[in-house]
Amino acid sequence: MNNTAQNIANKVLLVEDEESVAKLFLYNFKKAGYEYEWAENGFEGYLMAKSFKPDIIVSDIMMPEFDGYELRKRLLEDPVLKLTPFIFLSAKGDESDILNGYDLNIEDYIVKTSGPKIVLAKINSILKASQKERDKAVSEVHQAANSMGAKTVPDEAPKLDGLNIKHWHVPFQNIPGGDFIDYFQADEDNLVVVLGDIMGKKWGAWYFAVAYAGYVRSAIRMILDSDHDLLPSTILDKVNKSVFKDERISDVFITLSIVCINKKTKVLKYSGAGDLPIIHKSDSVKSIKSNGILLGFKEVGEYKNIDVQLKSGESIYLITDGIPETRCTDGEFFGEKKLKEIITSLSPN
Repeated sequence: MNNTAQNIANKVLLVEDEESVAKLFLYNFKKAGYEYEWAENGFEGYLMAKSFKPDIIVSDIMMPEFDGYELRKRLLEDPVLKLTPFIFLSAKGDESDILNGYDLNIEDYIVKTSGPKIVLAKINSILKASQKERDKAVSEVHQAANSMGAKTVPDEAPKLDGLNIKHWHVPFQNIPGGDFIDYFQADEDNLVVVLGDIMGKKWGAWYFAVAYAGYVRSAIRMILDSDHDLLPSTILDKVNKSVFKDERISDVFITLSIVCINKKTKVLKYSGAGDLPIIHKSDSVKSIKSNGILLGFKEVGEYKNIDVQLKSGESIYLITDGIPETRCTDGEFFGEKKLKEIITSLSPN
């Protein structure tokens, strides 16, 4: 987690249906020190982009079933992948073909006759430009975080009699990011726990994490000042309506997990918006899914509550995608299955 960006190999995804061409470029990617994957068509490339999370995508245009244009259009519909630099690498060199490519918001259009060295030079130039942009954004985020004194993750979890509450948060490369954790003591018996994850804003995610945390706090205060019961679904409904009406964050996507815990009854009420399932460890380890939609998609979110009666020794885990999408030392994704295996092996609190 403490590695600098310079110590991490850039990841290149090549989408190319001709094996001989692909092998030539993959050989050169390896020589240049890139981590790489190869997809043989646009659909496979789209799926691989979601799992591999490349730093840059290089794609042919003419491919069977699912061509490069369709791949690019699909990527532009994805709030995260649309930010990944994209190059068309094609035998089609007419002016109209090149202009059609640039209409899809790409970084470059390279004709295949240019050769691997030219392609590598252009990839390297784009990645360097992205790194400069990233470094500038990271510096600004750190300056803002220091000047505002705003925290998206508290130093310590609160204490609640009869319950052991802990959180663990490690920002990627020590960059304030889009995750936020918050606790709200509603009264002497009830605690609200909030876990959020901002998507689609890359290095600017921290700014929106602060804003969303503010929305959640405001929603909770409004509920406490009214006659409404303090329920996770009610909090989500109020936050969702605020987000839906705010055009400034219309292109920002967020997942939220909210639980309300009563220390006397040991009943945990849970509701989520586009989040990963929470994990309940009792005699077995099982996932509990909310099915709530992402915030801001509809004015009425129709969020539901799920009750969990906690018994002595049982645990609840709230996670964001940073855990299952972490890569192990062998290059495989950590995944939900591995996470559950580790939770199963843990001793009761």
